[in-house]
Amino acid sequence: MSSGPLTLTVSVEKYPLKEPFRITDYTMEDTELVIVTLERNGHRGRGEASGVYYRVGDDIPGVVRQIEAVRSRVEAGITRQALQELLPTGGARNALDCAFWDLEAKETGRAAWQIAELDRPRALLTTFTVGANSPEKMAADARAYSHAKAIKLKLTGEPADADRVRAVRAARPDVWLGVDANQGFTRESLETLMPVLVDTRVQLIEQPFRVGQEALLDGLQSPIPVAADESAQGLADLPGLLGRFQVINIKLDKCGGLTEGLSLAHAARRRGLSVMVGNMVGTSLAMAPSYLVGQLCHVVDLDGPIFLRNDRVPSVRYENGNIYCPDAVWGAP
Repeated sequence: MSSGPLTLTVSVEKYPLKEPFRITDYTMEDTELVIVTLERNGHRGRGEASGVYYRVGDDIPGVVRQIEAVRSRVEAGITRQALQELLPTGGARNALDCAFWDLEAKETGRAAWQIAELDRPRALLTTFTVGANSPEKMAADARAYSHAKAIKLKLTGEPADADRVRAVRAARPDVWLGVDANQGFTRESLETLMPVLVDTRVQLIEQPFRVGQEALLDGLQSPIPVAADESAQGLADLPGLLGRFQVINIKLDKCGGLTEGLSLAHAARRRGLSVMVGNMVGTSLAMAPSYLVGQLCHVVDLDGPIFLRNDRVPSVRYENGNIYCPDAVWGAP
């Protein structure tokens, strides 16, 4: 790989959503994204981050501030490996890290998947997400995903959750079904809902309790695997999740990029955990590096671009319930 000074460009882009999207304690109408471009010797690499809305200082202004604070170090020619120590987990490191991967592919003539020592990427079955709404609206949204083979429901811990799950299962008896509470459940509300989840053949419960309340999982008799999302920010969190969660949801905006995302996937698998890849709402530029992590995962949730009015070109493709990311989107030589 080339060495030497880099030119760093940082920009912010806003993408309107097709319609408002609701999860626990949060409703989105558009998404702002930080785009990092690294240029050296005529080669150019890009990375995208949306930050993590529930983390202090990891909103869009915070991501930009963190990047600008290390601009001189980056432009002096820092390596991707050194970047891991320069910035903490989060959106700023993600945007820079993914730009480094893309740049390395251009400079070395090897695709990012080859640099990562992965097999040639294959199409992946992905979940399609239904935001929290009335049971009737959620059922209609699930039916609208006519091509989907896997659907994930956003729940909120409200009494309506039981009717939401029943309505979607009635509308789509054919699909793999998971639920995501985004920290919205209490131990009581989850135990009350559990028979409904079992009866409707739900196969994954994601982040039921708030970060810091993971002990609520102790002694929980759940026949359904439980996934850590907000509780799994990066490699440092992994030891504390063992024995409570069965699945780890890796998001590059949380863990700080593809470098740590791949390391986390390998480390979790070695410890007997199933691995999931997810996304904050973003364009195909953000899906592409996550798609590489998805090659190591048991559950894939990479549907972010479908919520946008417009995506980038070239873009990922969604066909027959699968996502496929051409090399031309990102990480190509």
